[in-house]
Amino acid sequence: MTRRMAGRSVLITGASRGIGAEVAVQLGAEGAMVAVNYREKKRRADAVVRTIEEGGGRALAVGADVTDPVAIEAMLDSVVTEFGALDVLVLNASGGLELGADPGYAMSINRDAQVALARAATDRMKPGSRIVFLTSHQAHFHGRKPVPVEYEPIAASKRAGEDALRDSIPHFESRGIELVVVSGDMIEGTIVVTLLERRNPDAVAARTAHGALPTVAEFATAVVEACADPIEKSGHVVYVGGADYLEQ
Repeated sequence: MTRRMAGRSVLITGASRGIGAEVAVQLGAEGAMVAVNYREKKRRADAVVRTIEEGGGRALAVGADVTDPVAIEAMLDSVVTEFGALDVLVLNASGGLELGADPGYAMSINRDAQVALARAATDRMKPGSRIVFLTSHQAHFHGRKPVPVEYEPIAASKRAGEDALRDSIPHFESRGIELVVVSGDMIEGTIVVTLLERRNPDAVAARTAHGALPTVAEFATAVVEACADPIEKSGHVVYVGGADYLEQ
């Protein structure tokens, strides 16, 4: 079997559980050297690393709050020191649905932190590297499609994050770095869907009425392909599930 990511170094933010963890494991199986970022869940991150290593891969758990510029720099330095390079940055970490979160937190993590981390990473990435931004259809199509009221702050801030990253494409391209966006429908079994089911079950039911939601494994597979497969131009979008969103 050809391992498409053999010898490539990848940093995945928010990778101690859920989608990030599944992406890490799949990339490890593809031969990538994987840095598993976490904020607080060190044990979970270590477990992801063990899974990759047990499969014959190489991995590193690296703790950092992606909203902290100092922590970002230290994390990137650790990855480059351990793996010798940073070839792919997967921007998976996000937030804003947490109870009691500061009103500005969603924008801080979903826009400001994404741009700061991407900009800092490009200082360490060589031509041919790639940044992959993960988002949702509710965010990607924000302003064009309905959004559950509980998800509005996340949708607006992640759309702002995507816009800011797109504004940075000329900077990325000047360094030979590509941007790919992976947008998914609600993903079965994720924290976001679990929280929405508690607070607004009708919103989830409205999505499942269009068909089964994509699974974490299916979405992660699309992310791996976005890391590995050639694209026509920077800013390319990969869509996962939610065919009704793609209708004009």
